[in-house]
Amino acid sequence: MDVGIVILLGLILIYLFKKVCRPEHFPPGPVPVPVFGNMLQMDFSNPLKALKKFSEEYGPVYSIYLGFTPAVVVRGLKDLKEVLVTKGVEFADRPQNRISEVISGRKGLVVAPYGQGWKEHRRFTLSTLRNFGLGKKSMEERICEEKMHLIEEFKKNKDCLYDPHYVLENAVSNIICSVVFGRRYDYDDSTFRDILNLVRENVKIATQFWAQLYNAFGFIKHLPLPHQKIFRNQKVVFGFLREMLEEHKRTRVPDQPRDYIDCYLDEMEKEHNSSNKSTFDDENLFTCVGDLYVAGTETTSASLEWSLLYMTLYPDVQEKCREEIDKIRGTRDHLNYDDRVNMPYTQAVLQEVQRFASVVPLGVAHSPIKDVQLNGYVIPKGITIITDLSSLHYDESKWRFPYDFNPENFLNKDGELKKVESFLPFSAGPRVCLGENLARMEIFLFFTTLLTHFEFHLPDPKSPLDSKPVFGISQTPKRFKMRLVLRT
Repeated sequence: MDVGIVILLGLILIYLFKKVCRPEHFPPGPVPVPVFGNMLQMDFSNPLKALKKFSEEYGPVYSIYLGFTPAVVVRGLKDLKEVLVTKGVEFADRPQNRISEVISGRKGLVVAPYGQGWKEHRRFTLSTLRNFGLGKKSMEERICEEKMHLIEEFKKNKDCLYDPHYVLENAVSNIICSVVFGRRYDYDDSTFRDILNLVRENVKIATQFWAQLYNAFGFIKHLPLPHQKIFRNQKVVFGFLREMLEEHKRTRVPDQPRDYIDCYLDEMEKEHNSSNKSTFDDENLFTCVGDLYVAGTETTSASLEWSLLYMTLYPDVQEKCREEIDKIRGTRDHLNYDDRVNMPYTQAVLQEVQRFASVVPLGVAHSPIKDVQLNGYVIPKGITIITDLSSLHYDESKWRFPYDFNPENFLNKDGELKKVESFLPFSAGPRVCLGENLARMEIFLFFTTLLTHFEFHLPDPKSPLDSKPVFGISQTPKRFKMRLVLRT
């Protein structure tokens, strides 16, 4: 072989190894290989096992390489609390990657960088959601109205083997749609069902190997690989959202808002007429609407699906919940959200659902706004921080039954609900999920209503359902069927 070629190959190898060489005072981690980093050491269909295994060797704060891009993984209560709360502002930025650029383009509420524009939009959104009932009786009334549709749909399938996925997803989505779009969608609306399917598919694909490979190597964008599905799906979803925005622009009456979109358009007009530089524009509106729609559907519907699966798998827990529901409900048709304070067991069950399923296992990635210290290491500005929230939910030192579904994890010896610091289903700190209160209300009211009207049974008592999760930004159960029995 020509000496020049050997030297060139040697230089290329040195360059590639330097690209994955950890800087001084950076967290340790598994040895990366050139080009792929540690990607080949992880099963992206569910990377949680690999993240735990790395942690056992390198500690609660360690680093991995996704291609040439370093990321810091944070596990355990002490260090996660420091990232999310104690130094929450220092770690409040979002890392930017190619997938998030496709979906949000550094705008909106979820992946927008920490700064004035994001703060203004979060403040505006919280204020607008409150005006449309968030945390008030009027929001509870919206949910109660949707509950009636949900019960009727379930009744159509009594004494049958029934897959609740689509109806639960549609019911949950209708709540955020009523606030953001000013409308709900029938459960047999095939167009809306297609949109829900595409959103859910992207939430799964975005965490898988081919999406991460695209994040690492942008030049594969146009190659016919599985990540292309994200672009195709997103194009359809964006078309649906654009149509909604254009319709609002045509039909709105200024200062008479029907929903979130109208309020945003009023705000844009007001800001446009002022002398201040505004961050309220069409791009941010588009992304905010998309963020609210996705975030307001995915995790809550997944939590409800898990709750019905676990009730089917654990009939004794189901019956204890129902006894408490019936006792507090009395002769009333339904429970109110305020009733939850007198229902420690049911609340413990719903919290145990979210803990045991770890519905959002890695949260949304964070990033430091400046160089910052963590656990004795220096974390450079802009680095991706993976917050492994699942590590809290199965911590053997914090839970009586870390690997079992058991509501007693949230009850004291007197049967009272207790607060557990290692339970963070909605994350914490400056970037805490802004829909947390709405999600809790929906889950409680939908769940208690369904248990009031139905019993849930295994299709075959001798064949239990598969409760292994399908990994994604939110973890969902595999599709399952249960037998619905109408209560009299």
